[in-house]
Amino acid sequence: MISIIPATANDYETIQNIAHQTWPIAYGEILSKAQLDYMLDAFYNEEALKDSVTNKGHHFILAKEGEGILGFASYEHHYNQKQQTKIHKIYILPQTQGKGIGKKLIDFVEKVAKENDSTALSLNVNRFNKALHFYQKLGFEIVEEVNIELEHGYLMEDYVMEKKL
Repeated sequence: MISIIPATANDYETIQNIAHQTWPIAYGEILSKAQLDYMLDAFYNEEALKDSVTNKGHHFILAKEGEGILGFASYEHHYNQKQQTKIHKIYILPQTQGKGIGKKLIDFVEKVAKENDSTALSLNVNRFNKALHFYQKLGFEIVEEVNIELEHGYLMEDYVMEKKL
């Protein structure tokens, strides 16, 4: 049985490992290897993870089955001082995708979002990411297109998606 549990600083290495396994598959055809490596390092180094939790108010959760961790998500309540919960990250190990784990993680975030008076969930997804259809199936709608410039001339070409609660 899959359970959703809170992550702690002791789980950062597990989160990093899952990111390093999923990103090449999720983004390998979308981003250059150099950009992929840069973003993994920038977003998943221990200091960045610690900063997300300590200074930005992100909460990390893990999908656990037995002793194994199958995926993770992170979210933030009251994103941009709105009644909105932002899902910043959600990644499932490639070999376990398609088993409802992503839905379980989003359902958990939706539950705690409602408990924190959020009226919507939001997330960004790369415009060319196959996960776009997964989010639409769960009730998310595209509300905006954004281009986010990173260092070294890298660009994140995203849709902002929302699901009303």
